[in-house]
Amino acid sequence: MRAYTYVERERFELRDKPRPALVDARDAIVRVTLASICTSDLHIKHGSVPRAVPGITVGHEMVGVVEETGADVHTVRPGDRVTVNVETFCGECFFCRHGYVNNCTDPNGGWALGCRIDGGQAEYVRVPYADQGLDRIPDGVSDEQALLVGDVLATGYWAARIGDITPDATVLIIGAGPTGLCTLLSTRLHRPRRVIVCERSASRRRFVSEHYPDVLVVGPEECEAFVRCHSDHGGADVVMEVAGTADTFRLAWQCARPNATVVLVALYDEPQVLPLPQMYGKNLTFKTGGVDGCDCAETLHLIATGALDTVPLVTHRFPLSRVDEAYRLFESQADGVLKVALEPGR
Repeated sequence: MRAYTYVERERFELRDKPRPALVDARDAIVRVTLASICTSDLHIKHGSVPRAVPGITVGHEMVGVVEETGADVHTVRPGDRVTVNVETFCGECFFCRHGYVNNCTDPNGGWALGCRIDGGQAEYVRVPYADQGLDRIPDGVSDEQALLVGDVLATGYWAARIGDITPDATVLIIGAGPTGLCTLLSTRLHRPRRVIVCERSASRRRFVSEHYPDVLVVGPEECEAFVRCHSDHGGADVVMEVAGTADTFRLAWQCARPNATVVLVALYDEPQVLPLPQMYGKNLTFKTGGVDGCDCAETLHLIATGALDTVPLVTHRFPLSRVDEAYRLFESQADGVLKVALEPGR
């Protein structure tokens, strides 16, 4: 089969690999029908994920059809259309039982697919702990509608959940890339008083204004003054930092009101510094990633009922045979690209 492979830093290649086989009785083999490129894939390419293993197939955001299951898999069966969770988790350890599935104690727990074990930018993928890692797609929900459920939508939904958003809150979301937009969609489910999105890209600001006209939009240079003007207590009640730069990290705590919650959703390339003398007295609560992706069944239900719609975020499609071109477009952020869908069958 064809599989997009991490060869070495700055080098991915489309290679022929054997079709995966069951290794454990809790595994499933999924024929990938649609996959996507994530910014985390770029982090691997550029050497920012030291735990990534050269030789693995990349990709951790995908949907497909179950082809084969191990003897101890009970929640899905061959023929089921499924989403694949970005995280591998056993469901039994202390962290899994408390919903902290990102910290599963299994050797391949947490983000393994497309990082430490073969992922899904390929024709087939082996999914460990399939009872936890796969969710059936409801009838009437398309592959494209479900594509982002296992990763960026899971991340945005988790971020909104741990942000403890109240109906009287002002929520600031920094970053309107795919994860930022999924955070926005999930935040709106909580119906806060107002939502502000800060984004440097003019085209992405336009996207937010056109698709979500009730949301306030601002650039980073004006953000702090804008938030103070459009909040009730000198800053945002909840800040979601989804951009992942030193400037946006600083902006997040600066725009937060005293005693606010700052949710760090982004994956940073470099360490960030908390300037505690400057922050003294703000009494901020920081909540940090990565995602505990255990709400996928719920988000699939919300998609089926029309409460969530991520289809506008999928702006481009490529066959897997043109995956190099797809990556170049995604990384350049040209042509209004947000998410790129890959079709392994082509």
